[in-house]
Amino acid sequence: MKLITMILCTVLVACQFSGCSSMGVQPWERDLLARDSMQLDPDYFDTFYDEHIYFSKEASTGGRGVGGGGCGCN
Repeated sequence: MKLITMILCTVLVACQFSGCSSMGVQPWERDLLARDSMQLDPDYFDTFYDEHIYFSKEASTGGRGVGGGGCGCN
């Protein structure tokens, strides 16, 4: 019984490790995923300047991510 359990556990672990090899991104698909339009922030400099303007006008820490204003009220 113990031998059967060991063999079953070994087979299950081997199946777990072999499942990921066929699901990855293929080399010919990487060019599509590397395009600027696929990024979370497609135009870095445009977003950087928008954040800077927003931060400067709001006078708050972090711009969009943090609440509160320059007056100290929340």
